[in-house]
Amino acid sequence: MSDTEKITINLGAVDLGKIDLLVEHGHYSNRTDFIRTAIRSQLEKHTIDVQQSVVRDSYAIGAVIYSRSDFEKFKAKGEKIKIKIMGMLHLDKDIPADLAVQVVESIKILGIFSASEEVKAALAEKEK
Repeated sequence: MSDTEKITINLGAVDLGKIDLLVEHGHYSNRTDFIRTAIRSQLEKHTIDVQQSVVRDSYAIGAVIYSRSDFEKFKAKGEKIKIKIMGMLHLDKDIPADLAVQVVESIKILGIFSASEEVKAALAEKEK
C-alpha cells in the first residue's frame, strides 16, 4: 500500500523550459523535485486555511484502514459510520460492496481512496 499517488499535469513549453533550466543549474535535482517543492510551498502558504477547514469539517488526518472484521462489528452493533479523511482511506479488498453500503452512512476523501472497484462504485452515491 503506497502513501503516494501519481498525478499527471500538463505544462506549457515555456514553463517546462524554465523548470529544466533550474534543474540544469542545480537548483533542483529533477522536474519532480521542483514540482513537489512548489506544491509544498503553496500548501505552506495556506496552512491556516487548511487547519481551519479540518477543524470545522471534522476531518481525520493521515491514513485510516478498515478491515472486513471492523465493518462486520459496526454492522453487528447496528452502527453507521461517517468517514471524512484528509490523507488516505484504505478499505481491505475482502470487504463486500453490500457490507460497505450497509455500514457507511457518508464518505468524503481528500486524498487517496484505496478499495476494490466494486466498493468504490457502491459508495460513490454516499460521497458528500
